[in-house]
Amino acid sequence: MKVSLVIPAYNESKIVLDTLRTVSAKLAELTEDYEVILVDDGSTDGMAGLVRDCGDPHVRLESYTPNHGKGRAVRVGMLAARGDIVLCTDADLAYGVDVFSVILDHFASSGADLVIGSRRLNGEGYQNYPPLRILMSKCFGLLSHMISGLPYDTQCGIKGYRQAASRQIFSRCTTDGFSFDFEVLMRADRLGLKVEQIPVSVINFRESKVNVVKDSIRMFRDVFHIRRTVRKDSL
Repeated sequence: MKVSLVIPAYNESKIVLDTLRTVSAKLAELTEDYEVILVDDGSTDGMAGLVRDCGDPHVRLESYTPNHGKGRAVRVGMLAARGDIVLCTDADLAYGVDVFSVILDHFASSGADLVIGSRRLNGEGYQNYPPLRILMSKCFGLLSHMISGLPYDTQCGIKGYRQAASRQIFSRCTTDGFSFDFEVLMRADRLGLKVEQIPVSVINFRESKVNVVKDSIRMFRDVFHIRRTVRKDSL
């Protein structure tokens, strides 16, 4: 079974090589056949050159300019992935790498099309988050549930997909910004795909690149647009 790992990144030259070494070492423990796809979302700090010269044959670079947003980067990586199972996580490895084996084991023992992390399933999911980020996440989660009826922690940054499900979803997605996860899960629901959740906790935390006020307003606006678009596409 081939495993792909997609990592969207923007101006992460300070951490990208450590991240690539860490994920490659973990994936090598789990399978001989894997690839790491680093998607450079229009970086301006020389990150692409570092990835290109990293010397790891399992690492593949996808890049474009200018910067478009995390949703675009994830979409590009997902549609480029060749694995039977496609994982996606952020460059800061907020949920660590041990979670990879948990997701792969879940796919092996269930008929899930998607296995997604949730910070809500145990009492330690938000243990390293500052209060403002917790409030923002929970408010967005409440809005997402009210609009879609879906019970997921949509913005949790660790997810896994069977390749067929990934292509079904991301070939239809259009959201470039941070709200793309909401579209992914709405489309999965509309496509009748089976989604299962696993509890995760934030292990590595750093200051977010999200502008709390500006990006929150944009995300709240986006969810209404996404709901209209997905429902229209389903007709």
